[in-house]
Amino acid sequence: MSDAMSDTPSDENGIGIEPDAVAEDARVARTRADVSRAALEVLTGEGWEAVTHAHVARVAGYSKTTLYTHWPSRSDLLTMALEAIGDMPHHDLVGDVRTDLIGELRMLRDAIATQRLDRVLMAMAQWGATVAEIGRVRRRIVDDGEKHTRQMLGAVIQGPELEAAVSMLSGSVVCPTLMYGTLPDDATIEAAVDILLRGIELRGNER
Repeated sequence: MSDAMSDTPSDENGIGIEPDAVAEDARVARTRADVSRAALEVLTGEGWEAVTHAHVARVAGYSKTTLYTHWPSRSDLLTMALEAIGDMPHHDLVGDVRTDLIGELRMLRDAIATQRLDRVLMAMAQWGATVAEIGRVRRRIVDDGEKHTRQMLGAVIQGPELEAAVSMLSGSVVCPTLMYGTLPDDATIEAAVDILLRGIELRGNER
């Protein structure tokens, strides 16, 4: 086999891939990355209503035709924006449940403020129930955001009680954000954690 042939890219089955196809794949991947970043920038900067083909195309530096060709619906753009969100920030656990739960809620609050995750939450609430792909991405983001809280509380409660406890703690930050446009202060976060932990303790004593 000649050196020229051995340098030809191949797929997982060893079948040769034409250089033009490799270049095309690279262009598509680059376009997708650029549009994903632009869609997320528009979403967090202006809200889901601003995520339109025309606006995202301008921010990304592509034509509307390119976006419509690859992502024909608005929900496609929103899905890409949400998929571009990386791992959720988490508190460095110290081993004390109260301290760690408070730390997790503070991290969520601060991420909402600095990364404008309130606009991400609004998009997920608006579209997640009706668009399957957005619902899937929403589940991934929520699961990642709640995983430490769920692990800590799961050591003492399970089932419906665990689900209710996680929802109450997350809700102490998310609900005022979505309903009133405000964020809880440290005292409110600490009170939410203390009320929950007292409830778990009382429930345990009853048993």
